[in-house]
Amino acid sequence: MIPSQTSRTAELVALHRAAHQLLDRPPILHDPLAIDILGAEVAAAIRADPQRFETDRHARYLRAFVAVRARFAEDQLARLRVAGVEQYVVLGAGLDTSAYRISRPELPLRIWEVDHPATQAWKQERLRDANVAVPDHMTFVPIDFEHQTLPEVLAADGFDRSAGALFSWLGVVPYLTRSAILATLGYLAKATQAGGGVVFDYSLAPEVLTPRQRAVFEALGERVRSAGEPFQSSFDPAELTSHLRSLGFQFAEDLCTEALNARYLADRPDGLRVGQLAHVMWAGSSSQSA
Repeated sequence: MIPSQTSRTAELVALHRAAHQLLDRPPILHDPLAIDILGAEVAAAIRADPQRFETDRHARYLRAFVAVRARFAEDQLARLRVAGVEQYVVLGAGLDTSAYRISRPELPLRIWEVDHPATQAWKQERLRDANVAVPDHMTFVPIDFEHQTLPEVLAADGFDRSAGALFSWLGVVPYLTRSAILATLGYLAKATQAGGGVVFDYSLAPEVLTPRQRAVFEALGERVRSAGEPFQSSFDPAELTSHLRSLGFQFAEDLCTEALNARYLADRPDGLRVGQLAHVMWAGSSSQSA
């Protein structure tokens, strides 16, 4: 993305999350803030016609994936909080609302949202317009990747690398270079040694795709390219798992399409499913099952 501009893909993800609240019953991810955070005009339009922003023939699969990957991350957070993890970092937060929906106040938690300054300022404006209060335990962390590093900005805002944490990194990795991804994962491996881990989604390498899957991937790639945020990386799942272990993660579990559908979408009367390109990785400091 262009650093001085807000993220178009972040807005598209938010539209899918909002449409999910209206179109899919029961919702996989219950997010009562998803619609209002879009702004009054867009919120009114999507309430009046939820299908209005879902015109692409792959929109239903994308909508399901946006909901499923967020639900998986929030499930991991709930489980890890009970286990004593007290830090949660949302990388590339966009219009994610998890920090404003945290339940169980008796469990201590600090949250950091890390994003480009322009996108973060846009989000703060949306929160104010929707009258959503920013909790005391939440910290906005703007980052200029040309001049700052993730360890640097987190440390400056009180993140304790020795205490363990959950990192949620959704809808971001495909837009980064492989070198940037692996460098960040190397830091996250060290930052979660005391507990926790990282949840992220990624693009499958073309060589592991069927011709039909490759056509879908290329169509999606053209869509994000036209929005000014092209895909820059993809991985073979086995190769990525090997990378994660070599970086210092004690376990890495890849949740493929079938695993995600079985966990969150089995026996739905509406037939909602994530598509064949959907993969979520869960990596962490011990052999905790996802």
